[in-house]
Amino acid sequence: MKPNSVILFCYEQRQVAEDDVTDGAESLSVSEEENDYEETDNGSLRMQEPDMVGTEEQTEDVETEDDLETSDRDEDDDLSVCGPYTVATSSFTKHVEYKLSKVEAEDLSKKKWKYTWELPAADISKCKWVGTGECFLKDDDLNYNYDLKQKLYKHWLDVYKTSGGNDFHSSKQRWFFSLCNSYRDILHCEKKPFYHKGLEEDSNIMDAYLMHSLNHIFRTRDLVRKNDAKISKHQESTKEEILPGDDFLDQGFTRPKVLILLPLRSVAVRLIERLIQLTPATSKVNVEQLDRFYQDFGAEEVEGDEEKEEQSKNAKPHKPPKPSDHQSLFKGDSRDDFMIGIKFTRKTIKLYGDFYSSDIIVASPLELMTKFGKVEKNKELDTDYLSSIEVVIIDHADVISLQNWSFLTSVVEHLNHIPSKQHGTNVMRIRQWYLDGFARFYRQTIILGYYLNPDMNALFNHHCVNYQGKVKSVHEHNGVLPKVLSQVRQIYERFDANSIADVDDARLEYFAKKVFPKIKDSEQGGIMLFASSYFEFVRLRNFLKSQNASFCLLGDYTDQRDISRARVWFFEGKRKIMLYTERIHFYRRYKIRGIRNLIIYSLPDRKDFYAEIVNMLEGSDDLACTVLFSLFDKLRLERIVGSAPAKRMIKSEKGVFVFC
Repeated sequence: MKPNSVILFCYEQRQVAEDDVTDGAESLSVSEEENDYEETDNGSLRMQEPDMVGTEEQTEDVETEDDLETSDRDEDDDLSVCGPYTVATSSFTKHVEYKLSKVEAEDLSKKKWKYTWELPAADISKCKWVGTGECFLKDDDLNYNYDLKQKLYKHWLDVYKTSGGNDFHSSKQRWFFSLCNSYRDILHCEKKPFYHKGLEEDSNIMDAYLMHSLNHIFRTRDLVRKNDAKISKHQESTKEEILPGDDFLDQGFTRPKVLILLPLRSVAVRLIERLIQLTPATSKVNVEQLDRFYQDFGAEEVEGDEEKEEQSKNAKPHKPPKPSDHQSLFKGDSRDDFMIGIKFTRKTIKLYGDFYSSDIIVASPLELMTKFGKVEKNKELDTDYLSSIEVVIIDHADVISLQNWSFLTSVVEHLNHIPSKQHGTNVMRIRQWYLDGFARFYRQTIILGYYLNPDMNALFNHHCVNYQGKVKSVHEHNGVLPKVLSQVRQIYERFDANSIADVDDARLEYFAKKVFPKIKDSEQGGIMLFASSYFEFVRLRNFLKSQNASFCLLGDYTDQRDISRARVWFFEGKRKIMLYTERIHFYRRYKIRGIRNLIIYSLPDRKDFYAEIVNMLEGSDDLACTVLFSLFDKLRLERIVGSAPAKRMIKSEKGVFVFC
């Protein structure tokens, strides 16, 4: 069934239902008493009608009778925690019940967002938050407005106190939860990662977005179950199956509501373990498939330890260890192909749930791209489980950018499409904004990383169109030049480019005319040519070939034997130039020997790599490093030389700058 056919089918079913309602039909009155209705046993997030198609999928992952037993009553089923005696409509309810007009949707599609307010980030030096619309982060507005379900709030507070915390209201995780709970799109790329001396900060932010995810899922589930109960009561009293009005539109096309995108399996293990810890005890009496999870996501770590032990016995004593951040990030299972569905019932967390019956999907962009490829080859398959995602969290975006950013962009572009098939959803319960094709305007996207680059900016600016607006962090940088240990003359040369579309050609042209002739005419070897991206690596490789230059390669896809041979040739002077990329340095962190002259064709995204690469220069006389940059390298330039110097270098009439 084509997407348009699915929508047509939904509208036809609703029209038939409306025609069947008699003029004197008794409507359901939703009173305050019914708002506190006790959860009943007929609550499925995909309630089926006898005449619905797609029922063959019902039995794939149905809840057991034990799962549906009434658990400890959550005292605040419909209310938010806003202080001891105050109640308010939750942000979740306000967000999903807002009716977006077609005019508003059209404006959002082409809107250029204006950031109208700013607040200092109290916990990050030289950092501030800026946002669109009205400021909602003032202390007056945040006092006690946690907006969590009571059960989640109590459990989170217990976890916080157990870990030694004593001021939950002022804590980083509580503050960031309030930011997430605004349902605005968030770009925060100043987050210090767990593997780079930022364990506490990273964990606090992860706790906040995990609690936000749980809150969203539990509120969605409770709303559906309450409506199930009201519908059942109405049908018993009136003998009518059809309910008028929009009060019972509470579902999307499919069940999954939260998508968390991560770069590595080891990072997924850390997240899922914490997700289980943050789930209240009454909701995790049983965690299914946990052994299988550790087998799939942890086995390589055990093997890695054995291999490391064996290698350590045979290793040469002088071999330098990898930097601590590299060891911390890659110490577990570093494979980047994974996808797991997580389903929450009243007493059970089900790992490896069928994707269509899961609440959260944790995946890597690579694995989802593999799924898309299979769908292209086999039209019987689909990825419609991405059609109703309402919260997307992209964590460690900086690591993903060093894998393949285009995969991530493709994943986001595949979200919130009209499904190609029916998947057992009760069409009488689908929210109108799903049928109108407006789901992407309700989707919240949270992008988190260690640094910001143009790709992340582009994703946030063009693919995040939440009607609630945007919030992002802005940082003033000190730079990393003091970390350069040796006395190296760092010569920055600016080249001009008319637009971002022209910058790659302009960079290569400047290199070919201004920099390469000096290399070609010199007899000196030991020249390292550093490129940030694989695209630049390929262009440089082709250029050097065309010039019959003496060079060797350490690229993203270079075979290990060729890498070892190239390093020996370069050190012994058999090859004059070595071409090296940021990506291979990220994964291997080689200490290259024999560098006498360093040319940074494009600055690295990771500021720490700049000092590492420059500090590889050997020798005592006239050590030099040449760096090419343009206006469009501003983000990287700020991180390395500092925000204030970067602005001067870009605007100055001079084109050459020297740091010693």
